[in-house]
Amino acid sequence: MPLTSANPKRLILIVDDDPLLLDFLGEVLGHAGYDVAKASSAEQALQAIAQREPDLALLDIHMPGMNGLELAKQLHATSSVPFMFLSGRGDADAGKQAASYGAVGFLVKPVDEKQLMPAFAAGLARADEIRQLRRTELNLNAALAAGRETSLAVGLLMCKFQTDRNTAFEVLRDHARSNRRKVNEVADQLLAAEETLNSLHAAFNSRLKK
Repeated sequence: MPLTSANPKRLILIVDDDPLLLDFLGEVLGHAGYDVAKASSAEQALQAIAQREPDLALLDIHMPGMNGLELAKQLHATSSVPFMFLSGRGDADAGKQAASYGAVGFLVKPVDEKQLMPAFAAGLARADEIRQLRRTELNLNAALAAGRETSLAVGLLMCKFQTDRNTAFEVLRDHARSNRRKVNEVADQLLAAEETLNSLHAAFNSRLKK
């Protein structure tokens, strides 16, 4: 049967203690154009991830030792690897657990080859959405932090030089431009210098009181 083509640079990690299923999934995904890494335990999976983070990991829930849920919890805490879960039929709570752990997909054994590729395509698409949201959140947090630093620095200049906000900001901006630096970098340096001066002022006062 024809299989959906995929970007060969995308790596999928399969974690399952069943060697036959591991080989089957690896072969199907390999023929579809994915790069595939295989692990028969959570420990092997962590070693593989340390070498190269996959675009998506498929985790068998029921494995000896560290199971798929425990591995997912560790991945969520220590990496940005998105994951899907694989579980047997009749496991009523598995789907709920998968959602609560942040899984981007869920497959049921025995694996239906017809549903396999659409499930991976949907999982990768959801993983890409999550990565984009995380990047946006990081960029937004950085921008907010930079804005706060600049506002504090402008306020400091207003107090030091008894000037209005617009003038203080323009002087700060022009100084940054003339030194080919970002405004928030100069603002951060200014705030650090003020903090140092305040510390020295406190030290001088302490010494003079002796």
